[in-house]
Parts: sequence; structure tokens; C-alpha cells
Amino acid sequence: MAGARRERILILCKTYPSPSEKHAETSCVAGMTADGSLIRLFPVPFRLIRDAQQFKKWQWISAQIYKANDDRRPESHKIYVDTITLDGAPLPTARDWNARRREIEKLRLFTDFAELDRAREAESLTLGLVRPSKILGLDITAVDQAEWSEEELKKLLRHQQQAGLFDDDDARAIRTLRKLPFAFHYRYECEISGETRAYRHKIADWEIGALYWNCLQRHGDGWEQPLREKIEQKLPSADLMFLMGTIHRFPDQWLIVSLIYPPRKYTGERQQIELAI
Repeated sequence: MAGARRERILILCKTYPSPSEKHAETSCVAGMTADGSLIRLFPVPFRLIRDAQQFKKWQWISAQIYKANDDRRPESHKIYVDTITLDGAPLPTARDWNARRREIEKLRLFTDFAELDRAREAESLTLGLVRPSKILGLDITAVDQAEWSEEELKKLLRHQQQAGLFDDDDARAIRTLRKLPFAFHYRYECEISGETRAYRHKIADWEIGALYWNCLQRHGDGWEQPLREKIEQKLPSADLMFLMGTIHRFPDQWLIVSLIYPPRKYTGERQQIELAI
């Protein structure tokens, strides 16, 4: 393990694998170290990790990692999957996300996406937390092909196998992963110095895929309404923030890789009004 180090990481993101899209990568993980530094781990084959090493969002893990030689993004690292240990249960949501909020408050927060992109140009930053001022809506767009093609499956399997993450006998597990038939994009605004700017970015978080499949299973053809209620109403009513990351092959393009939504804090008169309502 030359060049490797053991790092403690709080998991903040898992992305949904997307080998079919030329502007997307296969599954990756993002998190933060104890000092508040963001870090990217890629690739990580979740469903092939042993049960004792399966980790969740908001869970601390410890593992041997090393800087990815084929990825110039400074936050990007590779992980020795068999060295993963779990450090307790996922952080709870009790007391208005007190434990989770204590950690994410260590992160640098951008109030405008353009500020984050300028930091990419000036500081080579490729992961960052953005707080939008307003959610305008969710665009749901059907993808060209609703099923993986053989070439897409080969690309996903080849990348993982080259990384030495699993053997040929495990390939069937990847084949059971369902392709999302839709792409989901947030339209949102950021306000800075009295100026309002509108943006649109794809949501690549694993949670949006899980939400789609759950809504489809429970509501059939009526899946869209409950999904929109969650994404367009419930999450924006919280203190919604985007963890955003760039794409390896297209370093000036950004995705929303994780949705972070602690409850809003209210104080004084405003809180009394909210409770009265």
C-alpha cells in the first residue's frame, strides 16, 4: 500500500451509476474528513462490499486511501475496499440535526453557484457546498434508452474490474442494477449582492434514484406526484443545500451529487409565527 494512508471520513454522498451518459461517471462517494476537508472516493462498488463494511450516508468510516493518479481533481482518491471499518452508526437527526449540523458547519459554504465555479478556476476546487436561495422546480426528462445496452454494461464492468474491485464471478451483481429511465434536474436561484441568478443542474445523488423506484413501486403510474412533493416541496422547506462536484472528463461541468437538508432554524418572533401556523 505504497503512498496510502488511513483516513477517517464522514460519508455525505453516493451517486447513482450512469455509464450510459457521456457526461457522467460510474458510482462515486464523497465525504469530509474530521477537519472539514471534502474528499472524493471513486469507484466504490457498494453492492459488492461485504455486509460488515457496508456504509451509509452520514456514517463515519475509516479506510486506507491513496491519491488517484489518473484523476487531476485534488479531492479524488481511491480506496482499498477491504480496509473499510465502520465508526459507529450514522449520525442521528435528533435535536434538529445537531450532530450532523456540527460537522457540515465545518464546510466552506457558497451562496452562489458562480462563486463555486470561480473557486474551481482559481483554486482547482471540484467539490463544494452551495445553498440556493430558491428552488424553481424539478425537470424530469426521459432518457434515450430505458435499459442498459450491452456496451454500457461492458463499460461499467470493465472500469470496475480494472480497478481490481471484484472478480468476473461478481459481474452478475452489477447487471441487476436498474438504469434510471429519467434524468432529474433542479432549477434554482441564488441571490448575491441583491442580484438573482438562475441555474439548472442534474441531481446525481443515489437518493433520487431510490426515491424514484420507491414511488414507482408504491404508486405505479402515479409515481411523479409523490416524487415532486418530496423534491419540490418537502426538501426546499428545509435548509436545503447542494453538495456539488465536477465530472472527471469534463472538469467545467458540475452535478448535484448530494442533497443535504437540515431543518430550518427559527428564532424569536419568527419561530413563534411558525409554531402558531
